[in-house]
Amino acid sequence: MNPHMEVVLDEHNPFEAMMSRFDRAAELLHLEPGLYRILRHPDKQVIVSCPVKMDNGDIEVFTGYRVHYNTARGPAKGGIRYGPDVTLEEVNALAAWMTWKCAVVNIPFGGAKGGVICDPVRMSQRELEGLTRRYTAEIMTMLGPERDVPAPDINTNEQVMAWIMDTYSQHVHHTVTAVVTGKPIELGGSLGRRDATGRGCMLVILEALKRLEMPVQGTRVAVQGFGNVGSTTARLCAEAGMTIVAASDVAGGVHNPAGLDMPALLQWRAENRTPAGFPGGDGITNEELLEVSCDVLVPAAVENQIRAHNAGRIQARIICEGANGPTTANADAILDDKGVFVIPDILANAGGVTVSYFEWVQNREGYYWSRERVERRLKKIMVNSFRDVLNYAESHDVNMRTASYMLAIDRVAFVHRLRGIYA
Repeated sequence: MNPHMEVVLDEHNPFEAMMSRFDRAAELLHLEPGLYRILRHPDKQVIVSCPVKMDNGDIEVFTGYRVHYNTARGPAKGGIRYGPDVTLEEVNALAAWMTWKCAVVNIPFGGAKGGVICDPVRMSQRELEGLTRRYTAEIMTMLGPERDVPAPDINTNEQVMAWIMDTYSQHVHHTVTAVVTGKPIELGGSLGRRDATGRGCMLVILEALKRLEMPVQGTRVAVQGFGNVGSTTARLCAEAGMTIVAASDVAGGVHNPAGLDMPALLQWRAENRTPAGFPGGDGITNEELLEVSCDVLVPAAVENQIRAHNAGRIQARIICEGANGPTTANADAILDDKGVFVIPDILANAGGVTVSYFEWVQNREGYYWSRERVERRLKKIMVNSFRDVLNYAESHDVNMRTASYMLAIDRVAFVHRLRGIYA
């Protein structure tokens, strides 16, 4: 039996949907059956209960997860998200993505992810702090600069990272800044971290334009998901000479084929927390944005936005995946047939984890870099990684997504071969 066909894929399961790409890459690499089985299973999955005393005096018990997917290349690295719809399957998928993402940009981390089922919008700051500290205490044995280094994700931020760092430090009786990244600058955070994911997207878009011999000036960009990643990508692309024609989030968006006034749009978003209602264009929904006429589409919202039912209507020549998993496996084939150049998530949005690595290095050496040094080193890694994936795609006659998975799996598998199997 072909080992790559042993598992029946469930497209509704985010982990299996993501791993269908893994299976394709593993088959093309002729990955040994034993390594295939190792790399298809997470190293460690932990489910914890986190009792918290709420402001009204009641005790609520929240469920938290932390998954180490693979740590062959170094400490586990991955964000922690809060949300009512967090699932273990989603956390597993995201931890696997982090494994491949770190390998694609060749930084010495493995992959992890965490999440807590809660509704942070309805919780006070004190309740969120209590939940964060209890969750940290429950997963303490997994954490540490040499074990597992969390970061912010959906509904978590610099303050949450500060609480995690403090809780961990209180338990080990000394300050350990390197236990998390994405911290406030005053607690050891890195300059340039907040813009890192969006800057990475802009850098690989420039490389894709160069590869396709498209001019930067006037290239039309549409951005779905106008949070930190999407708005930063839009701002930096506009500064590079591109024209932002549409921007949206879950509340709605705005479209102007002639181009949006970016400073005014960013000011509007800062005041209204959404691009919806911006007077510089026509209203548009989050779903409609995907199908507008543009050269570059940046899905920077959440998973599974480009699916089989809408992939055929996408007009963009380039898709830069600012979010994790915005395109389903079924949509991949449709985009391939249309000749769309997809910059896959594990490459496109790796700027964030790259600067997180820089932050971890700075914490450990006790010496902090200038913003210029951070941005210069980020550019070098993102450009070199794009070219590595492109060379892999051309030499193996595959698309960029398959090439990125092949490159990542090859790097992780190589380390496993060197280390051997401890039994």
